[in-house]
Amino acid sequence: MATVAPTAPGYAGMRAVDVIIEWLSTTDHKKIGLLYIFTALGFALVGGAFSLVMRTELAQTGTIIGDETYNQLFTMHGSIMLFLFILPVAAGFMNYIVPLQIGAPDMAFPRMNALSYWMFAFGGIMMVSSFAFSGGSASAGWTSYPPVASNTGANAQPLGAGTDLWLVGVVILGAASTAGAINFLTTIFKLRAPGMTMFRLPLFTWTTLVTSFLVLLATPVLASALIMLFVDRNGAGGAFFDPTGQGGQVLLWQNLFWFYSHPAVYIMILPPMGVVSEIIPVFSRKPLFGYRSMVLAIVGIGLLGFIVWAHHMFTTGGVFLPFFMASTFLIAVPTGVKFFNWISTMFRGAVTLPTAMLFAIGFLMLFLIGGITGVFHAAVPVDFHLHDTYFVVSHLHYVLATGAAFGILAAVYFWFPKMIGRLLNEGLGKLHFWSAFIGANMLFWPQLMLGLDGMPRRINDYAPYGGWELMNLISTVGAFVVAAGMIPFLFNILYSWKYGEEAGDDPWEANTLEWATSSPPPAHNFDRLIPVKSERPLFDHRMVESGTGAGSASATQPAAAQDG
Repeated sequence: MATVAPTAPGYAGMRAVDVIIEWLSTTDHKKIGLLYIFTALGFALVGGAFSLVMRTELAQTGTIIGDETYNQLFTMHGSIMLFLFILPVAAGFMNYIVPLQIGAPDMAFPRMNALSYWMFAFGGIMMVSSFAFSGGSASAGWTSYPPVASNTGANAQPLGAGTDLWLVGVVILGAASTAGAINFLTTIFKLRAPGMTMFRLPLFTWTTLVTSFLVLLATPVLASALIMLFVDRNGAGGAFFDPTGQGGQVLLWQNLFWFYSHPAVYIMILPPMGVVSEIIPVFSRKPLFGYRSMVLAIVGIGLLGFIVWAHHMFTTGGVFLPFFMASTFLIAVPTGVKFFNWISTMFRGAVTLPTAMLFAIGFLMLFLIGGITGVFHAAVPVDFHLHDTYFVVSHLHYVLATGAAFGILAAVYFWFPKMIGRLLNEGLGKLHFWSAFIGANMLFWPQLMLGLDGMPRRINDYAPYGGWELMNLISTVGAFVVAAGMIPFLFNILYSWKYGEEAGDDPWEANTLEWATSSPPPAHNFDRLIPVKSERPLFDHRMVESGTGAGSASATQPAAAQDG
């Protein structure tokens, strides 16, 4: 296939300080995407280290670290992995890939894009730096329920910098996400290539579109709740969540928090779903089964995600149980459509299993467990039994720590050749996959059993009975297996960056426009665009050039010409 962009320029002859300044001041969406990805990975290593300490504490009865230290670790572990890893690493791939997939030269607002990244980095550093202040970091859990996170009541957290830094940091992260969402929406609606109609958008771009709407609508609600809690904590005249004040209600926090945080689950999982929807057709050598039904399922998940938040509050007695139970069951339908389409795409396809495809299939298997355990919680009587047990911990981690993470890792192995121009080592990749897959199930499956047996979450010690010690030991071993699997992954990234096999422009014979430019792409992305006549423009172009498709292989369009 003819190359439609020149080889990207390198840094030969540039001083190291000039390279650093260029990256720090860049407005190129590709460099900003890489900054997001590697910054998020750095935060993930910190959050992962916290989880290993917690699992070591729980491997057997007795305590190694104090109660308050444990509370700080699990609060910051959850906050880092959700707010500083899964959300921003997805934003990194969206930044890098979406403009390429729609044939755009850059994001609609490049300077706003750079500002969003630096706000994320600053907010994350502010949250993590709380360990250095008197009283340590926030310790009220990543949900920060009042009165634990306030300064009133018997269970209140003492006034200190940790929780205040957490609150302000998350507000800054929310502002960064909101700015990014506006940027993505404008880019997708206004900078698409000629012929790129809405129903020709790649599925990853569709998930970015719906995710951006969710961020734009839900994040201001969380920001308002965080500001109100900050006012409550610092005696600025507020009594929003303090029932001893003038009409304060602790359940108001839960309603506001979960009105954001349940759509946030789909903000975190929709981009990995989009990744999987790109990978499975490529390595099945088939078009995606039911493209339009997949689009409708993505939109349906976004819409339904806003009406199910109160299923987190079944045990409070403050919500209408029948409605939220029914709506929670209903949201399983569009997800089921997606699973049917993914499996149908692989059925009777010429399936190959490079590492990216292994992680995509691993995503299906692990997210399915997370989804089914979520359906258990939709049934009110079952939820009453399982609420605040390790069953909830396992469900959340099967959805996000394995489901979303496996989708993100699939994206790394799939798009690394496009970003860097070299292939990752497949042997090391498969070692990484199997250690992650086996370790994740060792880590989280025993927690389902512990939850069914009544072990409460957020404890750092337990009585030595009922098999809890064995299940916790297996879970801890699984955590270290997952951590060990990160060693070949990180080595693979560093080694392949310089010495990996050259990838070429389109090593996978893929379908979408990002593979129609050089690897890595030039600063302006494209010199010319191939015609877009379906949701698989690059496949169509290959057919034309091979003489098996209709049209002219010379039909190209200027990259600068954009439609609305």
